[in-house]
Amino acid sequence: MTDTRRSYVPPAGHIRLRLTVGWDGAAYAGWQSQASVPSVQDTLQGAFQHLTSAEFRPVAAGRTDAGVHAEAMPVHMDVPQGFGVPLPRLARALNAHLPPTLAVLDAAQAPPGFHARFSCAERRYVYRVLRTPHRHPLWEGRALHVRGELDAEAMNAAAASLTGTHDFAAFATQEDRQTVRELRGLSVVPGSSVWEIHVAGQSFLRHMVRGLVGTLLLVGAGKLEADAVAAILASRQRAQAGANVPAHGLYFTGASYGGQG
Repeated sequence: MTDTRRSYVPPAGHIRLRLTVGWDGAAYAGWQSQASVPSVQDTLQGAFQHLTSAEFRPVAAGRTDAGVHAEAMPVHMDVPQGFGVPLPRLARALNAHLPPTLAVLDAAQAPPGFHARFSCAERRYVYRVLRTPHRHPLWEGRALHVRGELDAEAMNAAAASLTGTHDFAAFATQEDRQTVRELRGLSVVPGSSVWEIHVAGQSFLRHMVRGLVGTLLLVGAGKLEADAVAAILASRQRAQAGANVPAHGLYFTGASYGGQG
């Protein structure tokens, strides 16, 4: 949740940078640093260490799971005030030390009080489904392949019953936090071959987005009635909802920060 009681400032003697970062999730065990496996956080910090002796770690708007992609992830990083790389050149300088699976898309000084995670007012995801009879190699690892027909109207009817503020325990995996969340947007956008499921909210439970999508796909395939989804939500029982869809179809697409952009 956004904390309006605090003004987030960098440590003394440091400035806070705001970056936008994209990555191919197949290469990483998620954003968060983990022992013995590659993470986006560690890889990005390693690039910074080529440019500065900064001791702080980059902070992202969301902690994505292993395999989840990011199109535009806001990140902040605190660096010493004497940081010598001009901001217009920073993205290129960092990208020179990053693998092809990770890139800094832009960099600027963060606005006063900015915190990539705690200042975030909304996070947005898209889940992509390749709805074709046969798989396509260019979408391998980028979208979930579904061979059968899907009923977009039924899926959107089910989605409408899930939007708003609810207890989403039925769609979360091994969650020990309170499970009430506001789902601000959930919609299915059919395409000629690639369908998109758009999801928006301030915060999400563990695997909540993937559980929502898995349930909507059951509705679309005719294996679950659209009007049954409200009862699944009310049950708070994870076993009642659809299985989590694979991570490779999920993309973090952006975030909003109110007056901070």
